[in-house]
Amino acid sequence: MELLQLKYFQTVARLEHMTHAAMELKIAQPSLSKTISRLEEDLGVPLFDRKGRQIKLNHYGKTFLTRVDRIFMELGEAKRELEYLSGLHLGMVQLAISIPSILPDLISSFLAQHKNVFFQQLVAGNESMVHLLEKGEIDMCISSTPIEGSDIEWIPLLTEEIYLMVPENHHLAGRESIDLEEVKNEAFISSNTGLGVRSITDYYCREAGFVPRISFEGDETMVIARLVQQGLGVAFVPALIWHIAPHKSVSLLRIKKPVCERTIGAGRSKRRHPSIAASNFFEHVIDYFAGISSRITRNL
Repeated sequence: MELLQLKYFQTVARLEHMTHAAMELKIAQPSLSKTISRLEEDLGVPLFDRKGRQIKLNHYGKTFLTRVDRIFMELGEAKRELEYLSGLHLGMVQLAISIPSILPDLISSFLAQHKNVFFQQLVAGNESMVHLLEKGEIDMCISSTPIEGSDIEWIPLLTEEIYLMVPENHHLAGRESIDLEEVKNEAFISSNTGLGVRSITDYYCREAGFVPRISFEGDETMVIARLVQQGLGVAFVPALIWHIAPHKSVSLLRIKKPVCERTIGAGRSKRRHPSIAASNFFEHVIDYFAGISSRITRNL
């Protein structure tokens, strides 16, 4: 059994189409078919159910694929560990984050001490983050809800209050606090479905006895604030986001019932060997949030 056979099997298993797999692998389709057949002969069981030209991964194939995926992940980690020991790739950090508005201050404060580090960043929801960590495709993530997995370490960094942002001429604008049910008939300007803060705020609305009527979805905090300024709806805003970019011509209301909070945390795979840069940045993230917590409370 050779690694090339396993790589071919992995591709066919993902696509469940021999011709498409051959095109992706840039080999002739008959050669690919023979390779898979030889692999099945070596294993003594069929890995695919075949009906005419259609193939589908069967029970044996799914079990085998789990092990093959693990083999290639371990090989990748072995390479990373050797690179770490030899001092290569000291400057790469691959990061997924659900709250990208914190990045400028977070990264600039890190780069002030580590000038040669290069970042690759993805905006992702929790489900995608788990997949990326488990596959070893990122060094770490920063999420606004807990990330769970048997091989994932997730460290809480900051628990913050979530406020309601309304236009200055809104009938609630003079209030310091409200019960969330008081805005059940309002139009909401909201973050996109699947992002952490959207899941949290949808939950709190259900706790208050209603489903929010969404008039606009987006992932740009400044755009959401501008739409609120224009009187097109109300919006939730976490304390950290307000601290980073306070908005003019809007009023900020505390929600006293239910108490609306979220916990931001950092996660990484226990199985992935971190580079020097990734390890340093993870520690920096912990220190950064420890320092910012008191500043958020003072500025609100």
